[in-house]
Amino acid sequence: MWIIKTFEELTSNEIHRIYKERTVVFVVEQDCAYQEVDDNDLTSIHFFKQIDNTFMAYARLIIEPNSTRIGRVLVPKEHRKNGLGHEILTVMLDYTDQHYPGLPVNAQAQAYLQNYYASFGFQPISDIYLEDNIPHIDMVKVNLTD
Repeated sequence: MWIIKTFEELTSNEIHRIYKERTVVFVVEQDCAYQEVDDNDLTSIHFFKQIDNTFMAYARLIIEPNSTRIGRVLVPKEHRKNGLGHEILTVMLDYTDQHYPGLPVNAQAQAYLQNYYASFGFQPISDIYLEDNIPHIDMVKVNLTD
């Protein structure tokens, strides 16, 4: 089951697990020394899946004045290739459609995932650039209200 919580709703154990997994993927695995924990965590909506005591996937949704932004999407190495990335993006986009209809959804995607994000309706809005020595591209999905 997918868990969706604001920062205030997260337990201390959940926060610890999220930070631990994000550090493993974004700092250690990708060999990037940067400030992984930031103030956006305080105002984000956090999405994660946990089965029993096993952490399966995570992402956060940052709410901005005129848009939303997907960030820190991760699936631990041992759970990749099981469709969890697709699941979490689907859950997040359904959530934005329901709670923030009409607002665009932004994503700063690793460049190799451009076609993957395009399959969800995201369009590139930047050239490819380096962020922490990793090629990225900015993308947006415009949500139209009925």
